[in-house]
Amino acid sequence: MSQTPVSTDLGASTSDRLASMAHETIERVKPKANRAELQVRDAAAKTADSVKQLQEQAVDAAGEGLSKARSYMTANPLTTAGIAFAAGALLGALIRR
Repeated sequence: MSQTPVSTDLGASTSDRLASMAHETIERVKPKANRAELQVRDAAAKTADSVKQLQEQAVDAAGEGLSKARSYMTANPLTTAGIAFAAGALLGALIRR
């Protein structure tokens, strides 16, 4: 049984060459990837700011609506009671079905 020696030089040089190519590619792409990351982070920050502003506007609008509803209910207690009765009757009729 004779075994043929396998040349490890060919495998090693191919591995070294591929590793070198990979490192060169990474170094070439790194600046573009860094710029893209900064752009994505900037866009995310702007989006977060916009969402926060919209949330504040929604909370303010809800507060104003609630304040107006309370004012109406205080000024018109009989109308409010009538609306509540009608809504309860309608809801009760729908639930029974």
